[in-house]
Amino acid sequence: MSFVSEGDEVVVGRLDTGSYAVFPSDGAELLKRLTEGMPLDEAAAWYEETFDEPVDVEDFVATLHELGFVRESDGAPLTPAAPVRLRGLGRAAFSPVAWACYLAVLVAWLTAVAIHRELRPAPSQIFFVRSLLVVQLVITFGQVPLLLAHEGFHILAGRRLGLPTKLRLSNRLTYIVAETQTNGLMSVDRRKRYLPFLAGMVCDGVVLGTLGLIAAADRHGDGSFSLTGRLCLALAFTVVMRILWQFQLYLRTDLYYVFATALRCYDLHDASKALLKNRIWRLLRRPERQVDEGQWTEQDRRVGTFYGPFIVLGFCVLAAITIFASIPVTVSYFRIAAHAIGSGRVDARFWDSLLSLCLNAAQTVALVVLSRRKRREQRRAANPALS
Repeated sequence: MSFVSEGDEVVVGRLDTGSYAVFPSDGAELLKRLTEGMPLDEAAAWYEETFDEPVDVEDFVATLHELGFVRESDGAPLTPAAPVRLRGLGRAAFSPVAWACYLAVLVAWLTAVAIHRELRPAPSQIFFVRSLLVVQLVITFGQVPLLLAHEGFHILAGRRLGLPTKLRLSNRLTYIVAETQTNGLMSVDRRKRYLPFLAGMVCDGVVLGTLGLIAAADRHGDGSFSLTGRLCLALAFTVVMRILWQFQLYLRTDLYYVFATALRCYDLHDASKALLKNRIWRLLRRPERQVDEGQWTEQDRRVGTFYGPFIVLGFCVLAAITIFASIPVTVSYFRIAAHAIGSGRVDARFWDSLLSLCLNAAQTVALVVLSRRKRREQRRAANPALS
């Protein structure tokens, strides 16, 4: 069990299961006594003597059972936790020498961008070759190592603290998503959680600078970029989009967790959405649709009431990405495809554009089909009678 004091509250949890709960300081002290082996009747007497009020110890233990904090007498014996690997590599990745190298890369890249405007990320850089099919495949699969590097930094930042962070791959419709499980962060002091949350963006910044410097170093004598340079700029643009994505604070992005940690919240995302929905249902005079706000901490509820501007900021970032990145790339893509298919020549560019369009159409159809299937499964789970 871990006990992390945060003001008048204590975050208590199990590192092995990732189950955490926020206790008042007196409740955390009572739990400590129980973990030390104090019998229930003695613990109840100790609590009443210490805090001048009785405690329903049976109800308290029932809550501990629900949280998974109680080991059943007939349960399997506990096995020692496996040693945390890569802890040394994590320390090296965030050592003063490493930070100096990261800073040097970023400064060098910013200097190069200031001197050569063509190094600045732009939507047109996506089309680094004339083949739409090659662009589509390279950009899609080229993201894999960059995403793994992003998540790898999250893992190393957690391992540096001795936490068993790990990578989990999940399937969201037609996409494979890589996520780092960092539940153990709640067992360390709040100030130590920021780096694991921001580590992925640190990696993105270093990767962006490295790709830009490679492109700058591999230029031709006339100032044009080589194929390697154009490829690096194309991938660098996608990294910029991934960095901007983190500012969509209506989602559980890396920056959302930084904000929630700084604001001393534990479930700000769900609390803010629930408070907003409750306000709407109150205005519509539908009190039966409201949810119990008591399931969140007082701080979550307090911050959730004014978290709206941050949600609006997130949607503004989404609008900016759509207007200045997604739409220009989409328009250029279809313009190139239309020119190749409508030229009247059945040549390599015609077949290249046609295959690329077919691949995109297949992905769109698969997305719609899988989305509908997922919604049907969710409805069946909510209402077994439908199946």
